[in-house]
Amino acid sequence: MIPSFDDIKSTVKRVQPYVHNTPVLTSRIINEKTHADVYFKCENFQRMGAFKMRGAVNAIQQLSKHERANGVITHSSGNFAQALALAASTLDTKAYIVMPSNAPTVKVNAVLDYGAEVIMCNPTLDDREKTCGQIQERTNATFIHPSNDLNVILGQGTAAWEFINEVDDLDTLIAPVGGGGLLAGTAITTHYLLPESETIGSEPFGADDAYLSLKMGKIQPSINPVTIADGLKTQLGDINFPIIRKFVSNIIRVEESEIIAAMRFVWERMKIIIEPSSAVAVAALFRKNKRFIKRRIGIIITGGNVDLDNLPF
Repeated sequence: MIPSFDDIKSTVKRVQPYVHNTPVLTSRIINEKTHADVYFKCENFQRMGAFKMRGAVNAIQQLSKHERANGVITHSSGNFAQALALAASTLDTKAYIVMPSNAPTVKVNAVLDYGAEVIMCNPTLDDREKTCGQIQERTNATFIHPSNDLNVILGQGTAAWEFINEVDDLDTLIAPVGGGGLLAGTAITTHYLLPESETIGSEPFGADDAYLSLKMGKIQPSINPVTIADGLKTQLGDINFPIIRKFVSNIIRVEESEIIAAMRFVWERMKIIIEPSSAVAVAALFRKNKRFIKRRIGIIITGGNVDLDNLPF
């Protein structure tokens, strides 16, 4: 199903009271480096530090009163765990978060701080899903997928809505792609608001299932992804992939060294904290700079949740 323009407008109205309209920043040094006009939508300043708050809020708001009373559940090792925990607390709903045993301690602690119940499991997709099923049987909580859920996708698309309404005439929007919720939401919003513009995805060579899926025309499994961009190790879904296939023009892949270099560049020159997954989109701009010369480029900085004890530089 392809969401309508009215779907997006109603989503924007619904989530606005619960999320930050995050700032758009520019960098003279990056404009000079790329010979382009580059704008950064800084979702690292969003509540809980990432864009995923938007989708979590929208998904919970669409539940019935009875469903909210039973709570919500998801499995996530990172930002969506924190997003659903905070969104549930904000909307007076119980959250159960299944997290793998190898999840960063800083992220587990953040989920607990937001008031969710954390259930640890073995770090495999099968174990995550099995544990979720067991908790659902016990609680009747509603499962909310981190990316393959239409209400989550629409919520994530509100970042692009704000971006496009603040910055005139963007030629291209670039967003990283992991599970595909943000890229699908960005693409559909851009399609309606800037039909002459393009949406481009970005991902690591070590986790390039979205690139391969777009190339092959069907979802390719993400097998043993290896990348510092831990938020991009997830799999595309059957709800977001048709949107990506229809409205995303290209996916740019980047090397690990390029991700680290882009992350450090932004930290040093823009004085803001971005996580590796965010740096993937910046690295894509740098890698394919020639195609963007003299164009107006919008980049979604997806988050700033970094384990400061494990920096790559």
